[in-house]
Amino acid sequence: MESVNRMAVELVDEALDFADELGVTPYELDSGATVLDFGVDARGGLEAGLLLSEIQTAGLATIQTRVDDVAGGARPHVELSTDHPAVSLLCSQKAGWELAVDDFEGLGAGPARALVGEEAEFAAVDYDDEFDLTVLSIESTELPGDQVAEHVAERTNVEPSAVFLPTCATGSLAGSVSTAARAPELAVFRLFELGYDLAAIRSVSGSAPVPPVSYDEPEAMGRTNDALAYGGEVYVAVDYDDPNTFEQVPSVAAEEYGTPFAEIFADAEYDFYEVDEAVFAPAQVTIDVIDGPSYVFGETREDLLVESWDLPEA
Repeated sequence: MESVNRMAVELVDEALDFADELGVTPYELDSGATVLDFGVDARGGLEAGLLLSEIQTAGLATIQTRVDDVAGGARPHVELSTDHPAVSLLCSQKAGWELAVDDFEGLGAGPARALVGEEAEFAAVDYDDEFDLTVLSIESTELPGDQVAEHVAERTNVEPSAVFLPTCATGSLAGSVSTAARAPELAVFRLFELGYDLAAIRSVSGSAPVPPVSYDEPEAMGRTNDALAYGGEVYVAVDYDDPNTFEQVPSVAAEEYGTPFAEIFADAEYDFYEVDEAVFAPAQVTIDVIDGPSYVFGETREDLLVESWDLPEA
Protein backbone atom coordinates (compact mmCIF):
# COMPACT_ATOMS: atom_id res chain seq x y z
CA MET A 1 0.00 0.00 0.00
CA GLU A 2 1.16 3.53 -0.75
CA SER A 3 2.28 5.88 2.01
CA VAL A 4 -0.66 7.12 4.08
CA ASN A 5 1.28 10.32 4.70
CA ARG A 6 1.70 10.94 0.98
CA MET A 7 -2.03 10.47 0.40
CA ALA A 8 -2.92 12.72 3.34
CA VAL A 9 -0.57 15.49 2.13
CA GLU A 10 -2.47 15.56 -1.17
CA LEU A 11 -5.68 16.22 0.80
CA VAL A 12 -3.93 18.89 2.86
CA ASP A 13 -3.01 20.57 -0.43
CA GLU A 14 -6.72 20.58 -1.28
CA ALA A 15 -7.49 22.25 2.06
CA LEU A 16 -4.86 24.90 1.34
CA ASP A 17 -6.18 25.51 -2.19
CA PHE A 18 -9.77 25.96 -0.96
CA ALA A 19 -9.11 27.41 2.49
CA ASP A 20 -11.36 30.44 2.01
CA GLU A 21 -14.28 28.38 0.75
CA LEU A 22 -13.88 25.88 3.62
CA GLY A 23 -13.49 28.49 6.33
CA VAL A 24 -10.03 27.11 7.14
CA THR A 25 -7.13 29.39 8.10
CA PRO A 26 -3.55 28.24 7.33
CA TYR A 27 -0.48 29.54 9.18
CA GLU A 28 3.21 29.02 8.48
CA LEU A 29 5.26 28.81 11.67
CA ASP A 30 8.81 30.11 12.05
CA SER A 31 10.03 26.52 11.80
CA GLY A 32 8.41 26.24 8.37
CA ALA A 33 5.68 23.88 9.60
CA THR A 34 2.12 24.55 8.47
CA VAL A 35 -0.84 24.76 10.84
CA LEU A 36 -4.33 24.61 9.35
CA ASP A 37 -7.01 25.95 11.69
CA PHE A 38 -10.17 23.93 10.98
CA GLY A 39 -12.04 25.05 14.07
CA VAL A 40 -10.11 26.73 16.89
CA ASP A 41 -10.39 30.36 15.83
CA ALA A 42 -11.45 29.62 12.25
CA ARG A 43 -15.11 29.23 11.28
CA GLY A 44 -14.85 25.81 9.63
CA GLY A 45 -18.06 23.95 8.80
CA LEU A 46 -19.55 20.69 7.58
CA GLU A 47 -17.41 20.51 4.45
CA ALA A 48 -14.27 21.36 6.43
CA GLY A 49 -15.11 18.56 8.86
CA LEU A 50 -15.58 16.08 6.02
CA LEU A 51 -12.22 17.00 4.47
CA LEU A 52 -10.56 16.79 7.89
CA SER A 53 -11.96 13.25 8.24
CA GLU A 54 -10.58 12.37 4.81
CA ILE A 55 -7.17 13.69 5.87
CA GLN A 56 -7.32 11.64 9.07
CA THR A 57 -8.12 8.46 7.11
CA ALA A 58 -5.52 9.31 4.42
CA GLY A 59 -8.14 9.22 1.67
CA LEU A 60 -8.74 5.49 2.17
CA ALA A 61 -12.40 5.94 3.13
CA THR A 62 -15.48 7.34 1.43
CA ILE A 63 -17.04 9.96 3.72
CA GLN A 64 -20.29 11.84 3.19
CA THR A 65 -23.27 13.29 5.02
CA ARG A 66 -26.95 12.54 5.02
CA VAL A 67 -29.82 14.17 6.90
CA ASP A 68 -31.81 11.96 9.26
CA ASP A 69 -34.15 12.37 12.19
CA VAL A 70 -33.14 12.63 15.86
CA ALA A 71 -35.88 13.40 18.38
CA GLY A 72 -38.22 14.68 15.69
CA GLY A 73 -35.74 17.08 14.12
CA ALA A 74 -33.45 16.96 11.11
CA ARG A 75 -29.79 16.37 11.92
CA PRO A 76 -26.76 15.65 9.70
CA HIS A 77 -25.21 12.21 10.02
CA VAL A 78 -21.70 11.38 8.85
CA GLU A 79 -21.25 8.12 6.92
CA LEU A 80 -17.88 6.43 6.43
CA SER A 81 -17.09 3.30 4.41
CA THR A 82 -13.74 1.65 3.79
CA ASP A 83 -12.32 -1.58 2.38
CA HIS A 84 -9.04 -0.87 4.23
CA PRO A 85 -10.26 -0.76 7.83
CA ALA A 86 -7.05 -1.70 9.60
CA VAL A 87 -4.81 0.84 7.85
CA SER A 88 -7.27 3.70 7.32
CA LEU A 89 -8.94 3.56 10.73
CA LEU A 90 -6.40 2.17 13.20
CA CYS A 91 -3.09 3.08 11.54
CA SER A 92 -4.28 6.54 10.50
CA GLN A 93 -7.59 7.91 11.83
CA LYS A 94 -7.28 6.77 15.45
CA ALA A 95 -6.44 9.51 17.95
CA GLY A 96 -3.58 7.57 19.49
CA TRP A 97 -0.96 10.29 20.07
CA GLU A 98 -1.28 12.15 23.36
CA LEU A 99 0.50 15.49 22.97
CA ALA A 100 1.89 17.27 26.01
CA VAL A 101 4.55 19.72 24.87
CA ASP A 102 5.40 22.55 27.27
CA ASP A 103 1.97 24.07 28.06
CA PHE A 104 0.26 22.61 25.00
CA GLU A 105 -2.07 19.63 25.31
CA GLY A 106 -3.93 17.83 22.57
CA LEU A 107 -4.81 14.51 20.97
CA GLY A 108 -3.07 13.58 17.72
CA ALA A 109 -4.67 11.53 14.97
CA GLY A 110 -3.76 10.76 11.41
CA PRO A 111 -0.93 9.23 9.41
CA ALA A 112 2.00 10.80 11.29
CA ARG A 113 1.46 7.99 13.81
CA ALA A 114 2.49 5.53 11.08
CA LEU A 115 5.96 7.10 10.88
CA VAL A 116 6.39 6.46 14.61
CA GLY A 117 4.74 3.04 14.56
CA GLU A 118 4.97 2.33 18.29
CA GLU A 119 1.30 1.48 18.93
CA ALA A 120 0.28 -2.17 19.00
CA GLU A 121 -1.93 -1.81 15.93
CA PHE A 122 1.05 -1.30 13.62
CA ALA A 123 2.66 -4.59 14.59
CA ALA A 124 -0.69 -6.39 14.29
CA VAL A 125 -1.28 -4.97 10.80
CA ASP A 126 2.41 -5.25 9.84
CA TYR A 127 2.30 -1.73 8.45
CA ASP A 128 4.93 0.97 8.64
CA ASP A 129 5.27 4.09 6.57
CA GLU A 130 8.16 6.02 5.09
CA PHE A 131 7.74 9.51 3.65
CA ASP A 132 9.49 12.86 3.91
CA LEU A 133 6.31 14.84 4.69
CA THR A 134 3.85 14.13 7.48
CA VAL A 135 0.37 15.06 8.72
CA LEU A 136 -0.81 14.99 12.32
CA SER A 137 -4.39 16.10 12.94
CA ILE A 138 -4.67 17.67 16.39
CA GLU A 139 -7.71 18.02 18.63
CA SER A 140 -7.13 20.96 20.96
CA THR A 141 -8.63 24.27 22.09
CA GLU A 142 -5.45 26.08 21.07
CA LEU A 143 -3.33 26.12 17.96
CA PRO A 144 0.06 24.34 18.07
CA GLY A 145 3.27 26.32 17.82
CA ASP A 146 6.85 25.63 16.84
CA GLN A 147 7.55 23.49 19.92
CA VAL A 148 4.78 21.08 18.92
CA ALA A 149 5.84 21.04 15.28
CA GLU A 150 9.45 20.35 16.22
CA HIS A 151 8.36 17.57 18.58
CA VAL A 152 6.33 15.94 15.81
CA ALA A 153 9.23 16.35 13.36
CA GLU A 154 11.64 14.70 15.77
CA ARG A 155 9.33 11.74 16.47
CA THR A 156 8.54 11.19 12.78
CA ASN A 157 12.10 11.83 11.54
CA VAL A 158 11.21 14.58 9.08
CA GLU A 159 12.18 18.24 8.87
CA PRO A 160 9.96 20.70 10.78
CA SER A 161 9.10 22.39 7.47
CA ALA A 162 7.65 19.03 6.32
CA VAL A 163 5.09 18.92 9.14
CA PHE A 164 1.40 19.75 8.54
CA LEU A 165 -0.88 20.16 11.57
CA PRO A 166 -4.62 20.47 10.80
CA THR A 167 -6.20 21.44 14.13
CA CYS A 168 -9.68 21.88 15.55
CA ALA A 169 -11.41 21.97 18.90
CA THR A 170 -13.95 19.29 19.72
CA GLY A 171 -16.29 22.22 20.35
CA SER A 172 -16.47 23.25 16.70
CA LEU A 173 -18.54 22.21 13.72
CA ALA A 174 -15.56 20.55 12.03
CA GLY A 175 -14.74 18.82 15.33
CA SER A 176 -18.28 17.49 15.69
CA VAL A 177 -18.27 16.21 12.10
CA SER A 178 -14.87 14.54 12.28
CA THR A 179 -15.77 12.85 15.56
CA ALA A 180 -19.04 11.53 14.12
CA ALA A 181 -16.94 9.91 11.37
CA ARG A 182 -15.28 7.68 13.97
CA ALA A 183 -18.09 5.15 14.53
CA PRO A 184 -16.47 2.51 12.24
CA GLU A 185 -13.06 3.13 13.80
CA LEU A 186 -14.44 2.42 17.27
CA ALA A 187 -15.97 -0.88 16.13
CA VAL A 188 -12.71 -2.02 14.54
CA PHE A 189 -10.69 -0.93 17.56
CA ARG A 190 -13.01 -2.85 19.90
CA LEU A 191 -12.60 -5.98 17.77
CA PHE A 192 -8.83 -5.54 17.89
CA GLU A 193 -8.79 -5.02 21.67
CA LEU A 194 -10.95 -8.14 22.09
CA GLY A 195 -8.39 -10.20 20.16
CA TYR A 196 -10.08 -10.51 16.78
CA ASP A 197 -7.69 -10.81 13.81
CA LEU A 198 -7.57 -7.47 11.98
CA ALA A 199 -6.70 -9.23 8.72
CA ALA A 200 -10.10 -10.93 8.88
CA ILE A 201 -12.01 -7.62 8.85
CA ARG A 202 -12.79 -7.00 5.19
CA SER A 203 -15.02 -3.93 5.05
CA VAL A 204 -16.64 -1.49 7.44
CA SER A 205 -19.40 1.08 7.03
CA GLY A 206 -20.98 3.23 9.69
CA SER A 207 -22.64 6.46 10.62
CA ALA A 208 -23.32 8.70 13.60
CA PRO A 209 -25.27 11.93 14.08
CA VAL A 210 -23.50 15.27 14.36
CA PRO A 211 -24.25 16.70 17.82
CA PRO A 212 -25.00 20.34 18.58
CA VAL A 213 -21.80 22.35 18.99
CA SER A 214 -20.80 23.56 22.44
CA TYR A 215 -17.83 25.87 22.98
CA ASP A 216 -17.44 24.39 26.45
CA GLU A 217 -14.86 21.70 25.68
CA PRO A 218 -15.82 19.14 28.38
CA GLU A 219 -19.46 19.45 27.31
CA ALA A 220 -18.42 19.08 23.67
CA MET A 221 -16.46 15.94 24.57
CA GLY A 222 -19.57 14.57 26.22
CA ARG A 223 -21.85 15.34 23.31
CA THR A 224 -19.56 13.92 20.62
CA ASN A 225 -18.81 10.71 22.48
CA ASP A 226 -22.50 10.17 23.28
CA ALA A 227 -23.24 10.64 19.57
CA LEU A 228 -21.14 7.55 18.95
CA ALA A 229 -22.09 5.48 22.01
CA TYR A 230 -25.84 6.03 21.65
CA GLY A 231 -26.27 7.03 18.01
CA GLY A 232 -23.48 5.26 16.10
CA GLU A 233 -24.42 2.35 13.81
CA VAL A 234 -21.77 0.18 12.14
CA TYR A 235 -21.78 -2.66 9.61
CA VAL A 236 -18.76 -4.99 9.51
CA ALA A 237 -17.96 -7.80 7.07
CA VAL A 238 -15.57 -10.41 8.49
CA ASP A 239 -14.04 -13.74 7.52
CA TYR A 240 -14.70 -15.92 10.56
CA ASP A 241 -17.32 -16.33 13.23
CA ASP A 242 -16.79 -15.36 16.89
CA PRO A 243 -20.15 -14.42 18.47
CA ASN A 244 -18.76 -14.17 22.01
CA THR A 245 -16.40 -11.45 20.81
CA PHE A 246 -18.94 -9.73 18.57
CA GLU A 247 -21.44 -9.20 21.38
CA GLN A 248 -18.82 -7.24 23.36
CA VAL A 249 -18.27 -4.67 20.60
CA PRO A 250 -21.17 -2.20 21.12
CA SER A 251 -21.32 0.34 23.93
CA VAL A 252 -23.97 -1.64 25.82
CA ALA A 253 -21.16 -4.01 26.90
CA ALA A 254 -19.55 -1.27 29.03
CA GLU A 255 -20.33 -1.12 32.75
CA GLU A 256 -20.92 2.63 32.44
CA TYR A 257 -23.55 2.19 29.70
CA GLY A 258 -26.37 4.70 30.12
CA THR A 259 -24.22 7.28 31.91
CA PRO A 260 -23.60 10.47 29.92
CA PHE A 261 -19.97 10.64 28.82
CA ALA A 262 -19.57 14.06 30.44
CA GLU A 263 -20.03 12.38 33.84
CA ILE A 264 -17.68 9.50 32.97
CA PHE A 265 -15.04 11.95 31.76
CA ALA A 266 -15.31 14.10 34.89
CA ASP A 267 -14.92 11.01 37.11
CA ALA A 268 -11.73 10.19 35.14
CA GLU A 269 -10.46 13.74 35.82
CA TYR A 270 -10.69 14.51 32.09
CA ASP A 271 -8.06 11.95 31.14
CA PHE A 272 -9.12 9.84 28.14
CA TYR A 273 -6.65 7.15 29.09
CA GLU A 274 -8.35 6.63 32.46
CA VAL A 275 -11.71 5.87 30.83
CA ASP A 276 -12.67 2.21 30.30
CA GLU A 277 -11.97 1.42 26.63
CA ALA A 278 -15.34 -0.34 26.34
CA VAL A 279 -17.00 3.09 26.64
CA PHE A 280 -15.54 4.09 23.27
CA ALA A 281 -17.84 2.01 21.11
CA PRO A 282 -20.75 2.47 18.70
CA ALA A 283 -24.32 1.97 19.84
CA GLN A 284 -25.12 -0.85 17.43
CA VAL A 285 -23.09 -3.23 15.27
CA THR A 286 -24.23 -5.51 12.47
CA ILE A 287 -21.67 -8.19 11.66
CA ASP A 288 -21.83 -10.36 8.56
CA VAL A 289 -19.60 -13.40 8.50
CA ILE A 290 -18.71 -14.11 4.88
CA ASP A 291 -20.53 -17.31 3.89
CA GLY A 292 -21.82 -17.54 7.47
CA PRO A 293 -24.29 -16.06 9.96
CA SER A 294 -25.21 -12.42 10.52
CA TYR A 295 -25.57 -10.74 13.91
CA VAL A 296 -26.94 -7.51 15.32
CA PHE A 297 -25.82 -6.40 18.77
CA GLY A 298 -26.75 -3.27 20.71
CA GLU A 299 -29.21 -0.52 19.86
CA THR A 300 -29.35 3.23 19.38
CA ARG A 301 -30.76 5.24 22.28
CA GLU A 302 -32.44 8.45 21.18
CA ASP A 303 -33.57 9.13 24.76
CA LEU A 304 -29.95 9.32 25.94
CA LEU A 305 -29.04 11.66 23.05
CA VAL A 306 -31.95 13.94 24.03
CA GLU A 307 -30.58 14.04 27.58
CA SER A 308 -26.95 14.55 26.55
CA TRP A 309 -27.65 17.18 23.93
CA ASP A 310 -30.43 18.94 25.85
CA LEU A 311 -32.84 18.51 22.93
CA PRO A 312 -36.60 19.10 23.07
CA GLU A 313 -38.34 15.73 23.21
CA ALA A 314 -40.36 14.76 20.15
